[in-house]
Amino acid sequence: MSMLQFFIAVDVTVVNIALPSIGADLGVDAHSLTWVVVGYTITGGGLLMLGGRLSDLLGRRRMLLVGTALFGASSLLAGLAQSFEILVLARLLQGAGEAIALPAAMASMVLTFPEGPRRSRALSVWAAVASCGLVLGFVLSGIVTAHLGWRWIFLISVPFILVVLLAAFFLVERDRPVSRGSALLDVPGALLLTACPLLFTLGVVEAGERGTPLWVAPAALAGATLAGIGFVLVEARSRNPLLPLRFFTNRARVAANVTTMLLSGALSTSFLLFTFYLQDRLGIGPMGAGMTMLPLAVALIAFTMLVPRLLARWGVRTCVLAGLALTAAALAVIAVVSVLGAGAVAMVPAMLLIAAGMGLGLVGLQYQAVSGVTDDDAGTASGVQRAADQLGGSAGVAVCVGIGFAPALHAADPFLVATVLAGGGLGIGMLVARRMPARATVLAREG
Repeated sequence: MSMLQFFIAVDVTVVNIALPSIGADLGVDAHSLTWVVVGYTITGGGLLMLGGRLSDLLGRRRMLLVGTALFGASSLLAGLAQSFEILVLARLLQGAGEAIALPAAMASMVLTFPEGPRRSRALSVWAAVASCGLVLGFVLSGIVTAHLGWRWIFLISVPFILVVLLAAFFLVERDRPVSRGSALLDVPGALLLTACPLLFTLGVVEAGERGTPLWVAPAALAGATLAGIGFVLVEARSRNPLLPLRFFTNRARVAANVTTMLLSGALSTSFLLFTFYLQDRLGIGPMGAGMTMLPLAVALIAFTMLVPRLLARWGVRTCVLAGLALTAAALAVIAVVSVLGAGAVAMVPAMLLIAAGMGLGLVGLQYQAVSGVTDDDAGTASGVQRAADQLGGSAGVAVCVGIGFAPALHAADPFLVATVLAGGGLGIGMLVARRMPARATVLAREG
């Protein structure tokens, strides 16, 4: 389970360092390359709650095998892709595989270990593996791209996914026979939830593309708005909604998820900016760019170990606000460094601030997002939190790349533009976070 979690997390960030190489090989610009990053996270985030429901209705082992097989096959397709369109399709399928496999994997792990110290240790390993996968994706991307080529950032995971498939087949307990409950699936809600961010990303990214017809961006944004409205209407009328509207009656949880979206958007943007700044502006190769990200990985692991103690001492709201403030400070450093054209060493303070902000902010928000839940809505609350994280990151990248590189702002430094936008989002996030209680009531039952 941890091996699967590691490679799913790695695939969120592993493409960042390889983006310039992918663009040069397939002949696409920075606007188009956005889809390689956000295609995976949007599909995964949009279908995540449906994947959890499928796991409950059709069987965890069954969905684990299906999702893992889809993830592995699409990784192979991405590595062998001979065109940009096939690569984007493979990334969308990777996201779908993640959405099916990840909830089933976590549920299987939780049910394998009895409640108490054994489950606590298992969940700690699970969280640590996810964090390491996210940050080590940068380092692995640099090493693999420099020595083997960008295609191997996808191909290298295929044999490990085969190991996961074999292990899951022999070690995970077999499911009960499938019931007729599959008729209760809220498929329209899941499709609308995925279509909304996809159309939004299309509209924002194409708004900054010179060769795109003028009607494409407004039409896509209008479609995103209609999909969002349609999702609310479907959930209000569905007998078994993917996201019950009563979820939004808890203001503290809603504030946590809104803030998660803003913080994830800023963090994802900063990661993308690091990549293009180090390689395009400073001329550092993929290997050097990956190793430059190593301080971020080490610092994030260190801060992740400290966060539980700080949560107990300071409370959730203080930790979240501190995380937001540190991330905003990091973005300010990025803006100054990009304007001055300073070297890679000058980026280290920003990386350390981002590690602190990511550890304090996201972990604190995860605690708050499941505060006050019951057995009836714990799964929904967890699914919403993970979806907010992934979709927020995708939207942040789309907005900052789309507007930062827009023709109207062509004379401005795109890194500065994107940083100011993300910093403004964090300012809003700080206001929203003040709705949280000083201390959160965390779900007592682990898992």
